[in-house]
Amino acid sequence: MSLSSAAAAILLGAVITLGLRSVPFLVFSKRHMPEKLVQLGEMLPSAIMAVLVVYCLKDAGTDWFGIGLPKLAAVVIVALAYRLSRNTLLSIFVGTAGYMLLIRLL
Repeated sequence: MSLSSAAAAILLGAVITLGLRSVPFLVFSKRHMPEKLVQLGEMLPSAIMAVLVVYCLKDAGTDWFGIGLPKLAAVVIVALAYRLSRNTLLSIFVGTAGYMLLIRLL
């Protein structure tokens, strides 16, 4: 693939992504958002986080001391860091750093 065709593919992907992300704002800027979408917007972040926690801990029982305990501790660290700071990025960083330290130490 040449440089120009790679640049064209990246540009096309960026334009399509921008278009898809801006459509809801364009559609609902002039009228009221339906109540079902408002409810979905309130429930979906928690549901996504629950799925991610389950996915993270899915193989924790196979090697409890090798990866299970560090993963469980990282989940607790993230929850506590978020509870104290209310900063998502900081809590993810602290949890990741804690997990990396725990897998090296245990």
